[in-house]
Amino acid sequence: QREETERFRYFPYEQLVARDKASLDVFWLRDDSLERLDDLPQPDVLQQEIIEHLEAALSAFRDVAAALPRFAQR
Repeated sequence: QREETERFRYFPYEQLVARDKASLDVFWLRDDSLERLDDLPQPDVLQQEIIEHLEAALSAFRDVAAALPRFAQR
């Protein structure tokens, strides 16, 4: 269990729902930057694009890591 601090502390459910305008309803926020929600790519297309972007980022990071000087282990 997380340790309580001044910033993070435990609130019982009853205390949360007793607050004014309390709601534990979870929903997705709409992305207003998307103009046509009916024209989104299929999930399999999105997943392939994500994989390609991650692989490109990993390749770029490998290039950066290879260019860094090697330090002797102590």
